[in-house]
Formats: sequence, C-alpha cells, structure tokens
Amino acid sequence: MTPHHLPFYFAKPGETDVLMIVMGIFLIVAILGVGNLYLHLHSLPERMAHKSQKLQFEIVAVLGLLALFTHIHLFWIAALLLALVDLPDFGTPMRSIADSVGKIADSTAGAGQAETSGEEEAATASGGSEPDVVPSIPKKEVRGHA
Repeated sequence: MTPHHLPFYFAKPGETDVLMIVMGIFLIVAILGVGNLYLHLHSLPERMAHKSQKLQFEIVAVLGLLALFTHIHLFWIAALLLALVDLPDFGTPMRSIADSVGKIADSTAGAGQAETSGEEEAATASGGSEPDVVPSIPKKEVRGHA
C-alpha cells in the first residue's frame, strides 16, 4: 500500500533520521547565535560608556544589569541615553576651588598667629604687668553683597 519511492525526508525503518539531526544542530546554532546577538546588543550602553568617566560607567552598568535581570526595558533605555550624554566634569574644578580655599585659609590663619605671637613678644619685652593676656585683634569689617 505504500509507494515504492518515498521522498528523502522520510526515514526508512531502522535507519538514522538525518534531517532531524541536521535540524537539531541548526536549532542549537540558531539559539546560541540569537543569544549572543541579544547579549551583545544588551551590553551596547556599557561599551559606549566605557570611554567616559568612571561614575557614569558604573551607573550605566548597574542600569544594564537591572534591565537584564528585571526585564524592565526602561532601565536599558535610560542606560543608553546616559551613555550617549557626555556628563561635564564637576569634580576637578570643585576640587581645585577647595584646595585654593584651603590654602587661603591656612595662609590667613598663619598670618593671624604670627601677628599674635609678635604682640606677645612685644608685651613681654616691654615688661608688661600681664604677659598672659593677649590683646584682641580687631576683626575685619565684613561687607555684604547687597
């Protein structure tokens, strides 16, 4: 009842089904290829932010991991936008300002101590009755911006 000539994709009884093995290998390669493409696309914001500042790179990496594990795509979009934007460097100028203000504060404190010790020596040399009393230095007048 069966025809004598069967198409090639029918396996004869007792023989190996070659088409099923080829399709199984193709399926495994296709799944690995799509997974590799997905992970490569998923790490795109991190690779873009790798050239930027360390803080920006870390924020983008955390957003990428959150998007990967929670499946909330908004995190990935936020990471991509943050990687595209070049954040200005506020740390270096602020550090420079803080260092300069610290140097100014140290120099004015040193000058104030030098004036105080000079007055103490003058009072001690003149034979003042109370060498322990330090004359007060008049405060400089503070001018407002208004």
